[in-house]
Amino acid sequence: MQIDTQSPRADARPATERLAPGGAVIIATLLVSAFVVILNETAMNVAISTLVADPVLGIDERAAQWLTTAFLLTMAIVIPITGWLMARFTTRTLFIAAMSAFVLGTVLAGIASSFPLLLLGRVIQASGTAVVFPLLMTTVMQLVPPARRGAFMGTISLVISVAPALGPTVSGAILQVASWHFIFLGVAPLALIMLLVGARSLKRGEAQEPPHLDVVSIPLAGFGFGGLVYGLSLIGAADLPAWQLPTALGVGVVALTLFILRQRRLQRTDDALLDLRTFRHPLFTAAVVVMGLAMAAMFGTLIMLPLILQDSMGLEPIQVGLITLPGALLTGLLGPVVGNLYDRWGPRPLVIPGALIVLTALVLYTQLHISTPWYLVLAMQVTLSLGFAFTFPPLFTVSLGALPKHLYGHGSAVLSTVQQVAGAAGTAAFVTIMATRQAQLVADGVAHGEALLEGARIAFMGAAALWTIGVIATLWLRKPADVVPDEREHVEHAGAEAPSAH
Repeated sequence: MQIDTQSPRADARPATERLAPGGAVIIATLLVSAFVVILNETAMNVAISTLVADPVLGIDERAAQWLTTAFLLTMAIVIPITGWLMARFTTRTLFIAAMSAFVLGTVLAGIASSFPLLLLGRVIQASGTAVVFPLLMTTVMQLVPPARRGAFMGTISLVISVAPALGPTVSGAILQVASWHFIFLGVAPLALIMLLVGARSLKRGEAQEPPHLDVVSIPLAGFGFGGLVYGLSLIGAADLPAWQLPTALGVGVVALTLFILRQRRLQRTDDALLDLRTFRHPLFTAAVVVMGLAMAAMFGTLIMLPLILQDSMGLEPIQVGLITLPGALLTGLLGPVVGNLYDRWGPRPLVIPGALIVLTALVLYTQLHISTPWYLVLAMQVTLSLGFAFTFPPLFTVSLGALPKHLYGHGSAVLSTVQQVAGAAGTAAFVTIMATRQAQLVADGVAHGEALLEGARIAFMGAAALWTIGVIATLWLRKPADVVPDEREHVEHAGAEAPSAH
């Protein structure tokens, strides 16, 4: 990926700690843009009932849920391609394309008078959203010197923690005073402003030789990651045809296997759509394993907690929001602080305690009862969020910092893809365990709320047991070298020194 630059400003820092020229403006533009697009990602979570009640749309809850499902599917299909896109296009070109798609999709959804148009708007939105975050991660790695990467990754964690938490809150506030259309129309001007700012502040990069595009890999990625995410989202759903779930998962597994085999062959000539040589770097692999488990635990908890609070403990939606919001805000606000500590201490003094705090919170959740006071639930959620606050910024920094420069784009794509798939897997696992146990207890005459809570406790036990793998994996983390050697150069050098056979 070409990095666009501007004239440098005076900086009193040592040369090894200075941003690349114009880097502050570029990163600030991408950060704010990422906040805007991620804010809208969770906007539909609280609007389902409003959309179902709209006589113009004429849809049921299952159709309305497709506004979220289609968004996640599009993300899962587009994100694996972003590594190739960042190698093909400049930062400015890719940013303009992504934000233009997001603005177009947002406007279409905002003016939609039919469900198909609203669904199309969400799909176009997602295609832009899928590009912005990997683009931000890769740009930070290329512009920020190693001595300051932790602080910047901490700021990124602020965006990815606070924006999804604020999305449902902002949407709920809008629905109190206006139509659901304004969930989109209120965001569109902000997205348009960031598009114009980026087009003005990001300078044109130099032309570069386009990498080969393997057209076979694109449908394999789509069916593989898309099928897997869709299949996982069906787990626990009621009234499904018997063939739908196994078919979706089967297509996803087969296509993903073929995709991996093809990428391993193509990466020998640097033509892979998603370069899997990232996993040859043990630090990257360890960080991705912990990240995947953390995302599964976080998304599973986020889907389970509202069900417990409303169906088992009888709390109102506004009370649920007030219990879940502080933890998300804490994670975001601590991000820059933890990032700065990473730059001083490295990952292990932060990630290992953070992982143990997450484990403690998951164990505490296994003790929930219908009579548990709301403030204790709040304390558990804040504890969980505190653990993630000390975990995510170092994981982002270690994972990409462990790669040579030419793999930053592919590493960002892998990280974002793992987040999507792990989030879907975590949600599916929590829901399946909870629903299975709940159905058994209800059949035995246990009240619905108590049965749900018992199923949730077992789900949290499973999550705590699985997370112990994440705790163990943190022991392998360390601060990467400032410069990671390019394995391609070693191969070429070895080839040049090898004696000719006669």
